[in-house]
Amino acid sequence: MSVQAVKRKPKYSVLDLAGIAEGETAADAFKHSVSLAQAAERFGYSRYWLAEHHNMDGIASSATSVIIGHVAGHTKTIRVGSGGIMLPNHAPMVVAEQFGTLESLYPGRIDLGLGRAPGSDQMTMRAIRRGLGSSDFSELLEELMFFFAPAQEGQAVVATPGAGINVPIWLLGSSLYSAKLAGQVGLPYSFASHFAPELLIEALHVYRSHFRPSVHLKEPYVMVGVQAVAAETDAEAEFLATSLYQSFLGVLRRTSFKLKPPVESMEGLWSPAEEEYVLGRFKLGVRGGPEKVKKGLLKLAADTDADELIITSGLYDQAKRIRSYEIIADALKP
Repeated sequence: MSVQAVKRKPKYSVLDLAGIAEGETAADAFKHSVSLAQAAERFGYSRYWLAEHHNMDGIASSATSVIIGHVAGHTKTIRVGSGGIMLPNHAPMVVAEQFGTLESLYPGRIDLGLGRAPGSDQMTMRAIRRGLGSSDFSELLEELMFFFAPAQEGQAVVATPGAGINVPIWLLGSSLYSAKLAGQVGLPYSFASHFAPELLIEALHVYRSHFRPSVHLKEPYVMVGVQAVAAETDAEAEFLATSLYQSFLGVLRRTSFKLKPPVESMEGLWSPAEEEYVLGRFKLGVRGGPEKVKKGLLKLAADTDADELIITSGLYDQAKRIRSYEIIADALKP
């Protein structure tokens, strides 16, 4: 499908990890998230999602529901939610209460995106999940949806707030498992192609082919995650993107995930094998000036028939980050 074949431009949203830059703190990251969310609201983004991660020195969004409430409280219209909550880390009733509370505080503005990965390493996962029962994702999802349903007469355990509150649930994934489950349950689906691009097309096919209409959704709805760096010129965007490369390199080496200043060249900073791996994560990413970014994003939307693109642009400099999202919004506006 060509760029010209796009029948409609997709909606566009923000995925934020509340990244901590070198020399800054989590408090600084939260201030940056608020200012970016306010800018995204002005630029016409549909939603602003924060992702649960743990034991990573460069990501401050571990208490995801707390920061969602903070961002929602400092914005007015943009939807705010999780991209996502790692459901096996939590008791479903607690998630229902937390997001029932958020929806009660900010009605019509809260999303609950769910993942099944730990969002951490194995040792951290054990520390988080101590004392929890089943980790079967489909069972946990069923239990969570039970707690969001209207309470039945005589129901012994009720999520308050939560029961009977309409919080849209999304399934997130980087494999075929969540794609199939999202289709079978009839939920919107978001694929994490911003770090796992290989299975994107197959996962979307699995989701759409297994989709069953539900009370939640009548037709399939697809969101595609994309790493995007936009700047005034192609050269500047390539320069800014080196901060992201260094962050991914830190994850690969299990050193530091903190945002580092961009560099003129990555030569000498990574081995050939590391370069191949990191650039592979950016296989579907878009980097460039306004025209290149517009062409790249519309091609991705056409190739996937995405209803929505969720953009992550975790740059070192906050002003450059906001400008990146502004250029991207201009490219995707109807």
